[in-house]
Amino acid sequence: MLEGLIALDAETGPLPERIYRALAGAVRTGRIKPGAMLPSSRRLAAHLVVSRNSVNAAYELLRADGIIRVRRGAAPVVVADVRLERPEIAPAIRTPGLSTRGEVMAVNLRSASGLRHAGRLEPGAPDEALFPADLWARTLRRVARRRYGAAAIYGEVEGLAALKTALSGYLERLRGVKASPHQILVVPSTQSALSLVAHCLADPGDRALVESPGYFGARTAFHGAGLSVGAMAVDGEGADPASIAGEPAPRLIYVTPSHHYPTGARMTLQRRLDLLDYARRSGAVIIEDDYDSEFLWQGRAIAALQGISQGSEVIYTGTTAKSLLPGLRLAYMVVPEALVAPMAQAHRTLGLRANIHAQAALVEVIESGALATQLRRIAQIYEERGRLLVEGLRARIGPAIAVAMPMGGLQTVVRVSQAVDDVALAAALAGDGYETPSLSSYCAGRPERGLVVGFADADARRVARFADRLDAALRLT
Repeated sequence: MLEGLIALDAETGPLPERIYRALAGAVRTGRIKPGAMLPSSRRLAAHLVVSRNSVNAAYELLRADGIIRVRRGAAPVVVADVRLERPEIAPAIRTPGLSTRGEVMAVNLRSASGLRHAGRLEPGAPDEALFPADLWARTLRRVARRRYGAAAIYGEVEGLAALKTALSGYLERLRGVKASPHQILVVPSTQSALSLVAHCLADPGDRALVESPGYFGARTAFHGAGLSVGAMAVDGEGADPASIAGEPAPRLIYVTPSHHYPTGARMTLQRRLDLLDYARRSGAVIIEDDYDSEFLWQGRAIAALQGISQGSEVIYTGTTAKSLLPGLRLAYMVVPEALVAPMAQAHRTLGLRANIHAQAALVEVIESGALATQLRRIAQIYEERGRLLVEGLRARIGPAIAVAMPMGGLQTVVRVSQAVDDVALAAALAGDGYETPSLSSYCAGRPERGLVVGFADADARRVARFADRLDAALRLT
């Protein structure tokens, strides 16, 4: 009776599946032939010293796969010939490989440029401990009990109508953004917004400009879309449109005018106006990333580029990654009227829908004023931590570095001599668990030397240890 065919001790998993795998394997290898009769469930259960229910469940799996036929009052019969050892089955001609587009998408530009893995003092990374977990949990529990009709199935894919309405008013009050709710697309991240724009508004080989130094995600998004990436210089007055005079006209221009990443510079009004004029004359589309605009330590917030534009040359993007958490996967973009319908369809095609319960929770957090309260609370904490880092580095290292308190944000630039290999410096610090990437890795044009250091998780002990380690590393370069 199936002696040697069922070795349950050698199997893992639920008992019915183990019996099923043993019998199916015996049929596939020809040890049990088509037409053979299997024992009744009672007899096999007694033989294996298991419950009859387990055998019946295993037989049902075999029946569902078409391997056996089961009739009331009769023993199961093997009806399928499912042996795999057939000489006519030829080996695969080649293993699956990436397409040309896939190879471009799979390139890790961050690794090639010296950016490593998450660690302490990571730029742009908020402190998870400051996330309002209790508030979010209560809100999420409340909104999850509601019914959303079509939106819970396949409707409102580009964003809940309630959230788009809330964001429209919120962005107008705080940032001067002019947008009706239907112009807003809710996406999982700024990175996905950049990819959506690149794929919808540019063709492979088209030119895209990024700030230098600048946000690495923009470069990766444009590179992944097959675009040619050029650089626009940044100085103390933000991105400089004059630096691209005489160059081939781009299709896309990515900027962070309100708070430049990573240096923290603010783009002057004249340069913003010059950039808008350049975009109109060249036919380029500006992607305005309102990076870290919610954290401002000095002066007043400037109006969003989208708000001062009178045309349709600006696409605005924002996110809750810093005010709440990146893991919530909630970001948004404001697109010109003429692009709403096609980009909404592309949004659906690419599957960029955000979780509806998270969207609904964000609506409540915005409308209740809780988000504004959260921002005021964490902004004060982050400012204190930024000053702790800057003052600690100055006191420990002195003139070997140049570091200043940024006007806002969660990171600052620690500049070093141009003779210093900042990639090697960043690698040495990464060995001690610090994620402080080299400034030169953010540059698409002429490299600048330094480190980009976050302070969202800074405390006195961590700053002191980092300052000591940086000082030692600088002495070795």
